[in-house]
Amino acid sequence: MMQRRMLSREDEASTGGEDVEVRREDQEKINKFSTLHQKETGLEEELKGKQKEKEDLEEISTELELVDEEEKVPYKIGDCFVSLPQPEVLELLSASTESIDEDVSALEEQLSTIRDEMQELKVALYARFGRSINLET
Repeated sequence: MMQRRMLSREDEASTGGEDVEVRREDQEKINKFSTLHQKETGLEEELKGKQKEKEDLEEISTELELVDEEEKVPYKIGDCFVSLPQPEVLELLSASTESIDEDVSALEEQLSTIRDEMQELKVALYARFGRSINLET
């Protein structure tokens, strides 16, 4: 695991008053940071959607537990509804919840990787430009 280097205020301020030339590699780091930030924002939105979807499924499952096991329950498959026995619908909802949990884990892992990479870029860019660059999101 890579070790993160945090900049002290002194490090950050030390290059703050100078005009530092923006090299091509600096611009590439800035562009990469921007791209990663956009990906991060998109993944965060997707993660919120998945978490809301999971909450909805759990709420529906709780309500369905109150329904008689003999009763048929409408379940949406594709664009149509099919009447299925309550236990079968609960199993399908459980499988959907597990699938969402896997999606959430994958999204959280992607976010962690992106944030680590963004932190490395921040350290490098603040070390070079100090307060003359703002990468706070």
